[in-house]
Amino acid sequence: MGVFLAVGIAMIFGSLFLLFASIGGTTKERAGVGRSIAVLEALTAAPDEMKKDLESSFTDRVLFPLLTRTQAMGRRLTPEDASERIREKLEMAGNPFGWTVERVMAGKVVGFGAALVLSLIISFILGFGFLATLGFVLIASLAGYQAPNMYLHQQTYDRSEKLQRALPDAIDLLTISVESGLGFDAACAQVARNTEGPLADEFARMLQEMQIGRGRSEALRSLADRTNLPDLRQFVSAMVQADAFGIPVGQVLRVQSAEIRVKRRQWAEEMAQKVPVKILVPLIFCILPCLFIAVLGPAAMAIMDSFQGKL
Repeated sequence: MGVFLAVGIAMIFGSLFLLFASIGGTTKERAGVGRSIAVLEALTAAPDEMKKDLESSFTDRVLFPLLTRTQAMGRRLTPEDASERIREKLEMAGNPFGWTVERVMAGKVVGFGAALVLSLIISFILGFGFLATLGFVLIASLAGYQAPNMYLHQQTYDRSEKLQRALPDAIDLLTISVESGLGFDAACAQVARNTEGPLADEFARMLQEMQIGRGRSEALRSLADRTNLPDLRQFVSAMVQADAFGIPVGQVLRVQSAEIRVKRRQWAEEMAQKVPVKILVPLIFCILPCLFIAVLGPAAMAIMDSFQGKL
C-alpha cells in the first residue's frame, strides 16, 4: 500500500507540474505573440523616415558600411598623390554615379581581397603546384586591385567616343546660333538644352561655372581639362584666343566647323581602313575552317569511300 500511495502522490504532483508548465508556456507564448503584434503595429504606425531606414536594401545596409570601413585601409595602401590622380580619372570618366575617391580606394582593397581568396580557392580546386599557385594568385590579386582603374579607363574611352561623335553637330549648332544673332553663352545654352550626352552635360557645367563667377576663358579651359579629346581641346584653345584677341566668334566657329567636319570624314575613313585588318583573325580561324569543311568534306568522304572500295 505504501508503494501505491507514493506512486499516486508522485502522479498527482507530476500532473500539477505539467498543468502549471502548460499554463506558463501558454502565457509566455501569448506574451511573445503580443510582443510580435506590438512590433508590427509599431512598424506600421512608424513615420516614413523610419520606414525608409528599415526598408533599405542589402547594399545600403551591408556593402556600403563595409566599403566605408575599408576606406581607411585604402588610404594607407595608396600613395599620397593618389587621391588627385583618382580625382582626375573620375573627371575624365564623367564622374560615374556613386563613385568617389574614397570608394575607389576602398574598391581596390575589396577587389584585392576578393581576387586573392577566389584565386586561392580556384588553385586548390584545380590542384595547381606551388609556383603555379603563386603566379596565379599574384596575377589575380593585381587584377583585382586594378579593377576600379580598368573600369574608369573603359568609362573614359566610351565617353571620349561619345564626345567625338557629338562634337561636330554641337559646333554646327553653335555656329548657326551665333550667326542668327545669339551670343556665345546663349549658343552654349542652346547646345546644352537641345542635345543629349556627355558634351551637353559639359556645356551645362561650363555655363554653371560662369554663372557662379568664373570667367569664360577659365570655364572653357576647365572643360578641356575634364576631357582627353584633342579636337575639343583645339576648339577650346581657338575660342579662348578669339576671346582674348577680340576676333569675331562667328568667324572662328565657321572655321572650326569646317575643320571638324574634315577630321570627322578622315576619322571615318580611318575606321573603314581598319576593318579588313580586324576581320582577318575571325576570317582565318572561324569562317574559313567552316567553309573548307562544307566544301571539301563531301569530296574527302567520296575519296575515302573509293579507296576503301579498291582495298
